[in-house]
Amino acid sequence: MNALASKIAGLIRATGPLPVSDYMALCLFDPEHGYYTTRQPFGRDGDFITAPEISQMFGELIGAWLAAAWRDLGEPRGTILAEIGPGRGTLMKDILRTVAQIAPDLFANSTVHLIEASPRLTKIQQQTLESAGVTPTWHKAMSELPAGPLLIVGNELFDALPTRQYILTEQDWRERCVGLNDQDELVFVAGSGSIDTDLLPPEAASAPPGTVFEASPARSSLMQHIAQDIAEQSGAALFIDYGHLEPGLGDTLQAVLDHKYDDPLANPGRADLTTHVDFAALASAVRAVGLIPHMTTQGDFLVRTGLLERAGRLGSNVGPAIRAQLSEAVERLAGPDKMGNLFKVLAFSSSSKAPAPFA
Repeated sequence: MNALASKIAGLIRATGPLPVSDYMALCLFDPEHGYYTTRQPFGRDGDFITAPEISQMFGELIGAWLAAAWRDLGEPRGTILAEIGPGRGTLMKDILRTVAQIAPDLFANSTVHLIEASPRLTKIQQQTLESAGVTPTWHKAMSELPAGPLLIVGNELFDALPTRQYILTEQDWRERCVGLNDQDELVFVAGSGSIDTDLLPPEAASAPPGTVFEASPARSSLMQHIAQDIAEQSGAALFIDYGHLEPGLGDTLQAVLDHKYDDPLANPGRADLTTHVDFAALASAVRAVGLIPHMTTQGDFLVRTGLLERAGRLGSNVGPAIRAQLSEAVERLAGPDKMGNLFKVLAFSSSSKAPAPFA
């Protein structure tokens, strides 16, 4: 056992099996041994590569989207331009470069804010954004943002928030937990108490034993907080993550270590843990405050906001090697067998006009 596994095992011995959501939270955010507090997750030297690291085009198109959303809002002054879960800062760097070029008034009359809980990642973001032409303000939580019109973006944010899992036993539905076997190894177990079946989708009534259902109150709560701020103070939001547009059943908990899938219980704190995002649940949180959510796939969003045209412009005066790199980036970002269909997009605005490309 590594140090965090030993800590988790001690907690289980003291208090009993841990819900999967608590296990995820410890693995990702434990102050001493958590994945995001101790490791470098992003890039070729990390465990996975996010879309902003694949190509500058991703951040440029999001920057263009934010500028268009700002115009739809009436070009308010004092806009809060924010990213939650900024990774290495690459996305915000590309956004700011684009906004400075195509919406200089937004660039000049907004403040930049990054919501990041990890001090180590904050230092990396500071280095990335040294030449951005603005001085961002960092916050630990959404609640620390100042009041004002809000433009906010998040990429691969919600997949890392803790998820509760429920499993159907031979008797009834129980919360899925992490416990210890006779060899003192971490294993999945069913919790001792049954759950309220009102939480479950209709198809759960005919599911076989062993079926898993996932729900994330943490995700819904965060989304409702963001949507409430936008409803009250005006603004627009764009979130991109991997997941599904319709609710359903199934175990999507996965671990990634050194760019390969890993056993979620094998390397706590060393591997990234995620579950697929239920975009229908996020959309419900947006509707709860009176705003209209718009959803599509990443591929559809990027193509409709100008990915092919941007690649064409970047490739117009370069050699064949660079054009090949651009073509590969387009395929990775938007190809149906790559990120194009796996990743989904959720956007909403306080404007009466639907944000592009959903208008």
